[in-house]
Amino acid sequence: MDAVLIRAAFLCARVKMILVIAMKKVICIVEDEKDLNELVKRYLEKEGYEVRSYLTFDEASAHTNDDDVHLWILDIMLGDKSGFDLIDEIRAHSPDVPVIFMSARDKEFDRIIGLEKGSDDYITKPFSPKELVLRVNNVMRRTYKDEGARIEVDGYEIDENQRMVFEGNNQIELTTKEFELLMLFVNNKGTAFPRDEILSKVWETNYYGSDRVVDDTLRRLRKKMPNLSIRTIYGFGYRLG
Repeated sequence: MDAVLIRAAFLCARVKMILVIAMKKVICIVEDEKDLNELVKRYLEKEGYEVRSYLTFDEASAHTNDDDVHLWILDIMLGDKSGFDLIDEIRAHSPDVPVIFMSARDKEFDRIIGLEKGSDDYITKPFSPKELVLRVNNVMRRTYKDEGARIEVDGYEIDENQRMVFEGNNQIELTTKEFELLMLFVNNKGTAFPRDEILSKVWETNYYGSDRVVDDTLRRLRKKMPNLSIRTIYGFGYRLG
């Protein structure tokens, strides 16, 4: 009997792992600088995305018909071809898949061409990988906001539409303000917030109590979600990640 129960638990865990993997959104990076390609790939994988990286135009061109891609990140300069050529191929097959351009050329002309070809964002090199991750997250939220997929953060799964938080199969009960405080950090991962800004964003302008309510709410949130990586920045405020 014990062996049956152990096997059942193993199968349940395996199914859950498969479901979580299936929920991951796929990002394709096309960047001919190998070190930058790998750096961006690592940051996006750490954020929970599945990342496929290509170093040349031809490598990427062979996959522009892939149906499971959620976002393309394209370098403009790709040898004798360009990201502008590649977006034409992508748009011919997947007109609604978002595209972010990255380029060392900070020229208004390039930005205009990118927008005319239907890009969703443009970032100039050199850039912070964290900034790119934030831009990617913003584009993903705008594009797939109605899918209802759960957000994965520090081992927790968050269903923003249903306002529910899970750790494994267990639901974590949060108050309204605890959930709104959580989402402020989740939707702005890596951004540091002072108390007064948190107060204005979560409690809005009609709150006239002490700003210690931020600390009290955060203390309760940390107790309920002890693995959540919200950092205290002494003398300033708080940051997730």
